[in-house]
Amino acid sequence: MRKALVNNLQLFGKSLFAPILLLPIIGLFIAFGNVFGNGNLAQYVSFLDFPLIQNTGKFISSSAVSILQNLALVFAVGIPIGLAKKDKGYAALTGLVTFVIFINAMHQILDLTHRLVPTETMKSAGQAMVLNVQVLEMGVFSGLFIGALVGVLHNKFCNTEFKGVLSIYSGHRFVAILAIPSAMILGALAAQFWPYAQTGITTVANGIRGMGVFGFLVYGFLERILVPTGLHHLVYTPFLYTELGGVAHIGSETVYGARNIYFAEMADPTVSVLSSTVNWDARGLSKMFGLMGAALAMYVTASKDKKSLAKAILLPAAVTSFLLGVTEPLEFAFLFTAPILFGIHAVLTGIGMMLLSVFHVHAIGANGIIDFLLYNLPLGTTKSNWPMFILTGLMMATIYFLVFRFLILKMNLKTPGREDDAETAAAPSPVKAPASGAAGKLPVPSLIAAGNQSAPAPTLGATIIAALGGSDNIENIDNCYTRLRLILKDPDAVNEGVLKETGSKGIIKSGNNVQVVYGLHVKTVRDQVDQQLGGI
Repeated sequence: MRKALVNNLQLFGKSLFAPILLLPIIGLFIAFGNVFGNGNLAQYVSFLDFPLIQNTGKFISSSAVSILQNLALVFAVGIPIGLAKKDKGYAALTGLVTFVIFINAMHQILDLTHRLVPTETMKSAGQAMVLNVQVLEMGVFSGLFIGALVGVLHNKFCNTEFKGVLSIYSGHRFVAILAIPSAMILGALAAQFWPYAQTGITTVANGIRGMGVFGFLVYGFLERILVPTGLHHLVYTPFLYTELGGVAHIGSETVYGARNIYFAEMADPTVSVLSSTVNWDARGLSKMFGLMGAALAMYVTASKDKKSLAKAILLPAAVTSFLLGVTEPLEFAFLFTAPILFGIHAVLTGIGMMLLSVFHVHAIGANGIIDFLLYNLPLGTTKSNWPMFILTGLMMATIYFLVFRFLILKMNLKTPGREDDAETAAAPSPVKAPASGAAGKLPVPSLIAAGNQSAPAPTLGATIIAALGGSDNIENIDNCYTRLRLILKDPDAVNEGVLKETGSKGIIKSGNNVQVVYGLHVKTVRDQVDQQLGGI
């Protein structure tokens, strides 16, 4: 029971990647528009002080920010893409149709029960316009529910086949036949019972806010400690996109969720200071600063004769974390060899976010330094007091360095460059094309060492598949930013040694879910595996 629950949560968490990874791109366009349309910045950069440039900037940011009013639709379409094992395009289309039917069904129940209120009182009554349809304000929850519903129905019934004249209703059409009345029923139920759920969510949000700065500590700790399981997305997503992360009235709109709020505030020149809710998305503090201190501690404590090896592992990983906010390559350098350090890392992440609240920092720092500068510099130091974020980050980098260095030396932890000689990897052997068969019979090749992708694609893909127990062992394959995410029939058939020789930085197993960490080039690895599989 517990195993099935964890598996389902991991699958749902994986499905959130499609919409979640799209939204930072929207944020970049908002920030890009702010660079050209920011009147304050034009005082210092003269060429920006032209009506055409100012208007172009406002046009870009205002166009991009409109997606925030339609996030539920984005999730309703994006989640089925992440959940579907095949025919992802049809799953997305079904999600779109089902969502439209859902909101109209809710509207009809509200109308029939005479509960629709005039436009001017919608906010106080908990109602809003979604795709020009007046419904109860559910935020992204409506998209999450519909996306999950369609994803489950699609996987369960997309292979259903009928014979004779009914054959036209087979496959994805049968999924739509089931999804449409389900959406109607859900819409009717939502119209009746969502107010009670909304009361519960508000109570939880008030409880977290009632914890004061300690709420940030608990949140930051949970978000990091769950990274190895892949469930951390289920922690931060509600805070970024729902009432849990705050509610703000910006212009004529009511905005829910920390990320939605600061995106809207970035695009609104009448907002003089970013809301304090921005700190629910300050996860970049440990990515840009904390882990830099950790990497330096691991380097200085490495054995003298292995410092070059430690540098080769730590430097690229630290640069990736600092610039882009992608932490897995660095975190997995010590997660398995010194798990206590990862626990300390999670605690320090929470402490850092708590300090940002204590110091009244209101700067945007979700990922790496590139996003940080692009988002904050155009806003100025009043709207975004980003220098305080940097000072807090430098403080956390120092704390990370001192704590990591002390624990590594005190406990003789086997961080990079401190491994016993027997544990040090041997020199790579020449690549050999794997024969078909069990992964355990394969020679150990070296195909992607430290991000080197010079090996022929078919050799790499075939080797990874064999190391996963063969194509018959793979039920589903997907990827996120840095990991291959798989569902295997027999996880014990995985040859971790071979996977590590292909460039994997870590393997995580949870039930039938297996995650293989490759870093930013994971999409290339996925494409090569797909080429060998011919699609699953």
